[in-house]
Amino acid sequence: MSWQAYTDNLVATGKLDKAALYSRAGDSLWAQSSGFQLQANEISEIARGFDDPSNLQAHGLHVQSQKYFLLRADDRSIYGKHEGEGIIAVRSKQAILIAHYPAGIQAGEATTIVEKLADYLISVGY
Repeated sequence: MSWQAYTDNLVATGKLDKAALYSRAGDSLWAQSSGFQLQANEISEIARGFDDPSNLQAHGLHVQSQKYFLLRADDRSIYGKHEGEGIIAVRSKQAILIAHYPAGIQAGEATTIVEKLADYLISVGY
C-alpha cells in the first residue's frame, strides 16, 4: 500500500476531513490529503512537541496558520481543539500522522481512528 492510501483511508472514514503523513523528524512529507499542507515551522513544532511540549503548552498548536488550544501532548500523541474542530497528531516509530476533524464530529471517534492507524504502523515496524 502506498503512503497516500493511508491518508486517503483516514479521510474515507468520514470522521476526518484532512490528513498527512510525515517522517518522524517532520522533515519529509510522505503523503497528504488535498489542501492539507503544513508550513515547515508547523510540522517542526509538532515533531519537537512529542519530546518537549513546553512550546506547545505556552503558545498553542498551529496547523495551516490556525491556532489550536492544546489538549494533550506526550511522547505519542498531541491533540488540539479550535471551536468545534480539532487536530490529532500521533507519532509512531518512523512517522507522524496528522489529521483534522471538522465541527460536528466527536473528538473521541476521530482520535480512535488515528490512534488505531498509528498502532498498526508501529506493529509493522513503522
